[in-house]
Amino acid sequence: QVQLVESGGGLVQPGGSLRLSCVGAGSIFTFEDMGWYRQAPGKEREAVASIATDGTSHYRDSVKGRFTISRDNAKNTIYLQMNSLKSEDTAVYYCHAYDGINYWGRGTLVTVSS
Repeated sequence: QVQLVESGGGLVQPGGSLRLSCVGAGSIFTFEDMGWYRQAPGKEREAVASIATDGTSHYRDSVKGRFTISRDNAKNTIYLQMNSLKSEDTAVYYCHAYDGINYWGRGTLVTVSS
């Protein structure tokens, strides 16, 4: 059974940085696409960034220039480096992977507050 295991969330002050990690355990195949979604209180889940096996990445406009997604295909692992964090980045961040089937992690909470 495939599981996505996230780590790296926490409390950070505005302007600070965090690095999220997500490993896809239990799959013998490299996921075609992997990425991050987030859901803030009272809001719908939204896509943050995604990356394909060839390294092609996409970002939502509000995080461009601040967040960087990367992946290690051999380890089925992706990372999200988040810099210059703002209060509006506060949310539960979910790892997502796709290889014909959608997989989701349980989420990790990121709180940006002074």
